[in-house]
Amino acid sequence: MTKNHVFAMLAIACATVMCSCTQQKGETLTLQVKTQYGVLEGFEEDGVKKFLGVPFAQAPVGELRWKAPQPVQAWEGVREAKQFGNDPMQLDIFGDMQFRGPGRSEDCLYLNIWTAAATTADALPVLIYFNGGGLVAGSGSEPRYDGSAIAKEGVIGVTANYREGVFGFFAHPELTAASDYKGSGNYGFLDQVAAIKWVKENIAAFGGDPDKITIVGESAGSFSVSLLMCSSLSKNLIAGAMLSSGAEVMPNKPLTQAEADSAGARLLKWAGIASIADARTIDADSLEKAFPPVGMSRLVLDGLFMTESADAVFERGEQAQVPLLAGWNSLEAHPMQALQGQAPTLVNYKNALKAQFGDMTDEIFKAYGIETDEDVMSQKGFDLVSDLFTGFPTWKLCDYHAKSGLPVYRYHYMHPRPQQSEKMGDKVAALAGGVREKTAEEKKAQQPQIAPGAVHSADIEYAMGTLDTNEYYDWQDEDYAISKLFLTYYANFCKTGNPNGQGLPQWTAITKENLDAAPVMKIDVESKEVASPERENAYRTLEKYYRSKK
Repeated sequence: MTKNHVFAMLAIACATVMCSCTQQKGETLTLQVKTQYGVLEGFEEDGVKKFLGVPFAQAPVGELRWKAPQPVQAWEGVREAKQFGNDPMQLDIFGDMQFRGPGRSEDCLYLNIWTAAATTADALPVLIYFNGGGLVAGSGSEPRYDGSAIAKEGVIGVTANYREGVFGFFAHPELTAASDYKGSGNYGFLDQVAAIKWVKENIAAFGGDPDKITIVGESAGSFSVSLLMCSSLSKNLIAGAMLSSGAEVMPNKPLTQAEADSAGARLLKWAGIASIADARTIDADSLEKAFPPVGMSRLVLDGLFMTESADAVFERGEQAQVPLLAGWNSLEAHPMQALQGQAPTLVNYKNALKAQFGDMTDEIFKAYGIETDEDVMSQKGFDLVSDLFTGFPTWKLCDYHAKSGLPVYRYHYMHPRPQQSEKMGDKVAALAGGVREKTAEEKKAQQPQIAPGAVHSADIEYAMGTLDTNEYYDWQDEDYAISKLFLTYYANFCKTGNPNGQGLPQWTAITKENLDAAPVMKIDVESKEVASPERENAYRTLEKYYRSKK
């Protein structure tokens, strides 16, 4: 072998080593990231790189209105990703939700990425948050879902829009007949699947691990996550799931395609529109106003997203085989909502719910320990109506999942929001997390007292570390401490499938072995784990009632 040959072999060896090291270390993550569809340019703020308004599907407009999402089209050059995309079409149903998009539009299929990765090889875990709002309102641009805080915990935060209301969940015989899969109505859920797939295919370029995607949602977003755990289109794409206040299982029942088509045909006729072709010529604002804001946002067994109920999938243990973290709040609903102005007495409370519970009313009240007038406005009374709203289906999904032999970390969020700030003015908190104007009666009343528990959606800012984005409340040191704890649990779960970590209150998973006294993390000023056979008995009693109604 000549000297030149030796030098050549050494050069090749050195180049191989250098290439290997480069691949191992990855490329430095800059503000320009090359995705499969083109280059995005974001911006950096406080150590977090942000890529906002990223298209993950084609704009569902014109002939694509009421069609499954289509792959985004590639672009040439550098596309700026420095501001949020359009928010989904919606009416102001829940009050003044805060949005950061430029406006509302059918062209709304955008996602947002927050990453603190230094290189493309960091392989950070990913959290995708799907907003709440009853499937008729909300957006990934809402400040409360901002991913900056969790990005600083070493998890890439993602929010993704999906079509809502009539644009996302409208079924019709003409749409069903024209589709490849002979179904219609689940467009918003299919948008969520498309967002997960886009993240799976592209997140490595942002320093993320495509095999470590955890999905989370609150309220309608939580119902969505429970379905994404079941759909064959998505259940194998995720590594973990988190639910906050809701699940699409017992007592919730899906519509058959025929039922959904029939309802859609009636709606179109009610709106005075002759055909789907005519409906596609109507501008989005006019179409939004032509339909009622609620009534069509239901799961449909469309043969593509879902072919059977989530209960059927969970009963067989065929859902996503991943760890689950799930819970709900201590004041999801209030007894006065059921009493409708009547005095909060035991007799009135029973009478208010007897139309629903019938012969099992006394048994259910006994299971919840509601036996005196004082119990009605106690935590026992709150628990019953809260469970009827979101608690029971969330519990049942946890029960299904644990019976499948998969780890379930269940929580009960207890901490009330603090006093309202001066910014609240003549507004009051609305159900879905926004605020609304006070009624004339509320304006006459004295300053409202702090709610005796954590109301629906109050956990979001705490869990996502976004308290400062909500200026309507006078946050105290204890609020920030709880938020840090909750955020850390979230981040740890995304990283390892287990929320536990050094210095945190120990959180035991629910398993098949401890179902009758399931451990539950009570998140509050002094967070701690408890096990209550009495509460589990109450859930089993409600389950007995719902099964009797099948």
